[in-house]
Amino acid sequence: MSGFPILTAIIFSPALAALILMAIPPQRKTAIRTVALLGALISAALSFVVAAQYDPAAAEKFQLVERVPWILQLGIDYYLAVDGIGVAMLILTAIIIVTGVIVSWGEIHDRPKEFFALLLFLVTGVYGVFVSYDLFLFFLFYEVAVLPMYLLIGVWGSQTYNLEGEIVRTKEYSAMKLTLYLMLGSAFILLAFLAMYFVAGRTTFDYFVLQSTVWSKEFQVVVFPLVFVGFGILGGLWPFHTWSPDGHASAPTAVSMLHAGVLMKLGAYGVLRMAIAMFPLGAEIWAPVFMLLALVNVVYGSIGALHQTDLKYVIAYSSVSHMGIVLFGLCTLHTLGLNGAVLQMFSHGIMTGLFFGLVGSIYGRTHTRMIPFMGGFARQMPFLAFAFSAAAFCSLGLPGMSGFVAELLVFLGGFQTNPVLTGIAATGIVVTALYILRVVQKIFLGPVVERSHGFDFTGLTDASPREKLALGILIATLLIVGFYPYWMMHVIDAGVVEVVRHLGPEKASLAWLLGKGAL
Repeated sequence: MSGFPILTAIIFSPALAALILMAIPPQRKTAIRTVALLGALISAALSFVVAAQYDPAAAEKFQLVERVPWILQLGIDYYLAVDGIGVAMLILTAIIIVTGVIVSWGEIHDRPKEFFALLLFLVTGVYGVFVSYDLFLFFLFYEVAVLPMYLLIGVWGSQTYNLEGEIVRTKEYSAMKLTLYLMLGSAFILLAFLAMYFVAGRTTFDYFVLQSTVWSKEFQVVVFPLVFVGFGILGGLWPFHTWSPDGHASAPTAVSMLHAGVLMKLGAYGVLRMAIAMFPLGAEIWAPVFMLLALVNVVYGSIGALHQTDLKYVIAYSSVSHMGIVLFGLCTLHTLGLNGAVLQMFSHGIMTGLFFGLVGSIYGRTHTRMIPFMGGFARQMPFLAFAFSAAAFCSLGLPGMSGFVAELLVFLGGFQTNPVLTGIAATGIVVTALYILRVVQKIFLGPVVERSHGFDFTGLTDASPREKLALGILIATLLIVGFYPYWMMHVIDAGVVEVVRHLGPEKASLAWLLGKGAL
């Protein structure tokens, strides 16, 4: 390791801020929030420095390497690096954690010190996953990212009510359900990692050494689904998705933003990095099966969102559907589909962060999430109406928004490999338009609802300057990537071509296709 260890600094800046928080007296809430924001901003700034330093045209796609021997007897190293896919995920995480802390500034009043400390420890794990290339280190950071969710939801979450005002889900139930499902996924992942470690017979957890190992067909057929399902549970893979809507609905705003915006991307990232790139033959054999499950995600999630009355559940089921598009793109095993899947991970992360931030802002003013109770709020909350419409247009794939580019690439790749399933998956866009436009019309347009079922909506205020800043950052990101996707895609493709190289004869890269005007 030479030079400034920037990847290490990105990982541990939030953790250092969390430790500082624990030394601040609990009554000094402004100081607590300031330190939390500084911790998020430092790691975010360093992430953008990494993005500026990364050279997608370089021969070596894995850059800024930091490697130190750690546990020599077991072949474990502190091994960090970043490729184009990792750069995109670092930027996503940076944007979501900064905006999440800003949104939580005025929302979390009960024990903010512990809340922000756990939030920053969680982000430490997320950053670590995206740059770790030792499987032991990768799994360690993965668990750090997942485990704080139980406390963040169980302590600071909220109950879920039906239209009659009855509790249908407690926050403790949602937190426990989420934890049990994700621990099941972790068990599958750990089992697969240990199998790779012992079968390879090289006493190492080095990702690149294990990737270069010639695994037998039988081994790949058994281990690939373990890894795919293990990470797929976190990615919301059907039928293991049921923890996600309940977890979203009960989580506080910033946790929902991180949960859907970043944590679910850890699952998709693990599928790409640890399943598809590691076991190419297993991927070829199992891809049709998991493509079918991802198709169910797309269609089932959109239909589920259509039938929800709770605004948070609408966005939660929408996330299941959009993550289905990510998994579908990964299962195409095609350059276009893989590039589209990674861009959809980024686009959906920003979009769903915006959605959940808006839900928190709306709930903070109305004290309800029930869609049938609301109406005509655009007159009182014009900025929130605009921001929600922007997120809605991105969700349904409007040209000029990042969601359009991502979904287009996924479906182009899908039509190259399985046109029938891709055609069915494309119907999810139609259902998405139905439920998302229905929500916009009911909540913000039409007749003004002043009182409904005991809720008083008179005197509602628009977004505060702090909320406008956070939501504005997310909207600007969706528009920038939507109108000028080339830089992001050029960086992502630098990582995808390495995955494709392990899948067989290398196809033309997306950068080449864009440069030749093929798209």
